[in-house]
Parts: sequence; C-alpha cells; structure tokens
Amino acid sequence: MDTFEKTMKAMKDMPQAEVTKAVEGLKAKCICGGCPTYTNCAKNAKELLFCAIGKSFMCIPAEKQCICPNCPVAKDLDLKNKFFCTRGAEKAQRYEHSIWGTKMI
Repeated sequence: MDTFEKTMKAMKDMPQAEVTKAVEGLKAKCICGGCPTYTNCAKNAKELLFCAIGKSFMCIPAEKQCICPNCPVAKDLDLKNKFFCTRGAEKAQRYEHSIWGTKMI
C-alpha cells in the first residue's frame, strides 16, 4: 500500500470535520492556480486541488501543460497520475486504469 492509499484509508475513518481540515491543509499547498492549463473561469469558481476533489466543472476545456508532478501535494501523497483538472482525481484515474488496464498519457 502506497502513501496515497494509506492516506485515503485513514481519511475514510475520520469524522467529517477532520476530513475538511485535512483538505484545507492540502489546498494551502496546492499549486493549481499557477498551472498553464488553469483558467480564469477556474479561478473565479475557486477550483483547486483537482487531484483530490476531481476534474474541473466546465472551466478547463483543454490540457496545455501539467505542473502536477512538481506540486507539494502530489509529492506528499506519492501521486502517480497528472492532469487531474481534466482527467479526474487520483482515485478516479487509478480506478479507471485498473478497469481498463491502460495508462492515460
């Protein structure tokens, strides 16, 4: 079990207030706002932490460049994927890859 899986398992058993606090701590480290793919629409909607929360809701239509591998959150949680804003959260991408046996580029 890797760091991401251990963290998700621990969060599953936390009270909601602790989960909210943990997510806010991750948002404080998040660098999504500095990404070339990030848009003004996403900024205005206060969308961040796509790796945990999931892809953008209608604000990010195209992938330009990904800075996810350089993000402190990605490093702390040992995330394996990228382009979370368009492809979905780490959990969703891992599930998809396990079902289809493929890896998105």
